[in-house]
Amino acid sequence: MQKALTYKTLSKSDYIAFGAMVFGMFMAILDIQIVASSLSTIAAGLSATADELSWIQTSYMVAEAIVIPATGFLSRAFSTRVSYAVSCAGFTVMSLMCSMAWNINSMIIFRALQGLFGGAMIPTVFGSMFTLFSPKQRPIAGVVLGLVVTLAPTLGPTLGGYITEVASWRMMFLVNLIPGVIVSVTVLKFANFNKPNLDLLKNFDYIGVFLMMLGLGVLEYVLEEGSRYAWFESRYILFLTFVTIISFVIFVIHELNFPNPIIYLSSFKNRNFTLGCITGFILGIGLFGVVYIMPLFLYRIAGMDTLQIGIVMIVTGASQFLIAPIAGKMAATVHDKRIMLCIGFIGFAFGAHLNAELTSDSRFDEFLWPQVFRGASLMFCFIPINEMALGTMNPADVQNASGLYNLTRNIGGAVGLAIINTTLGDDTKRFANILGSHLVPTDANVYHMQGVFKQMFVLKVPHPDMASLEIIHRIINRDALIIAMNEIFLAISILFIVGLFLVPLFEQPRANSEIAGH
Repeated sequence: MQKALTYKTLSKSDYIAFGAMVFGMFMAILDIQIVASSLSTIAAGLSATADELSWIQTSYMVAEAIVIPATGFLSRAFSTRVSYAVSCAGFTVMSLMCSMAWNINSMIIFRALQGLFGGAMIPTVFGSMFTLFSPKQRPIAGVVLGLVVTLAPTLGPTLGGYITEVASWRMMFLVNLIPGVIVSVTVLKFANFNKPNLDLLKNFDYIGVFLMMLGLGVLEYVLEEGSRYAWFESRYILFLTFVTIISFVIFVIHELNFPNPIIYLSSFKNRNFTLGCITGFILGIGLFGVVYIMPLFLYRIAGMDTLQIGIVMIVTGASQFLIAPIAGKMAATVHDKRIMLCIGFIGFAFGAHLNAELTSDSRFDEFLWPQVFRGASLMFCFIPINEMALGTMNPADVQNASGLYNLTRNIGGAVGLAIINTTLGDDTKRFANILGSHLVPTDANVYHMQGVFKQMFVLKVPHPDMASLEIIHRIINRDALIIAMNEIFLAISILFIVGLFLVPLFEQPRANSEIAGH
């Protein structure tokens, strides 16, 4: 018979510490996408190419993915108080270094280190929620964390665009300094949730950490750079793919046999946890993928500046904020959380589908309702996934499981961004070739179009014929890029519809269960 689990009465210090940790997590997640609407400005400042820009985001997310599984171990070994405070302090220092970056390579290195420290903060908060709050209290805490995790990435581009416009892109990182110091000191003073156990360091899984870093790092590189090397036509990419597969195979074997693994793969024996990780992976692709595509369209097609992009994208954040009380009420009153998850996935799929018909004239109006649907739906996605994935775990396993659960969402975001960036480049070239093949000089419409552009350049440039052809070439590339973006929005919509078929497979946790392991 399982032993009833009791929860202590939380003190004022506990609430202060947890509130500071939540704010620190908000900073860490916000910084994933704070650069999204300002990438063009950063590129100009660091003399970076378009291909290099995606690494500013993906390097952060890959580093997060690497450190997240280790956070449960770090919290047990050094205590939540010390591990979180050190992580927040490191995040703050790396924010300062990012503001001082002198070229794209230094920026990528500092962003990776920033993500390494920031990533350690995220699952620690989730684990603390499940150990501090009773099941009756968790719906409220879950709404707060859900709002932070889904609102931060969508507010990132808005805040980043505003700061870049009124100050500079370097100020985006400097704004972390004062809050970072406050959070670090507050947590160090008040977060007395558990005691350190330094004996755990004697049997640390160094091999597991190395294999995980190698596998994830090489996988991300292959996804980002594979297109440039013609994928598997290149022996270089084939070799790196082999390294990735072998790394993960050895990693799994090692983790299953090591007495104190960095990742407890046994957590996947829990069906709800496994399904939660899969749906979390899908959510990561949609959440970070859409926030990557939108600023790209608004800058390259609509010609908006960073502040204008931020204003357009604030709709998603506003929708999340307004729907949060309703989602929280449903989380506390609706017994079957699968209903909420269905609403969330259908709404997000519909919102992505609405954006799959963009044209060169699309502006704020065309993004309004899609963002409303996606923003509102995110709250209905995150809260039930979080509860169903971790709510059936044994409380003693929640810290480790929380790290693994957050890892899958971040890997979904990182892998999704890499695939989207690669697909966008490949499909733009493919659609440009298709569009160009239909534009023959003997076609009356083409001849007329070239004549109109030629008249524009007469007496202005030495070779008006060449200038008119260049304009037509740019129009083709622009339209090809729009089609490629529409295809990605459609693919994300389909992915969420597919995810719906996983929802009935979840087991519904017992309402307000106080039993260890539920």
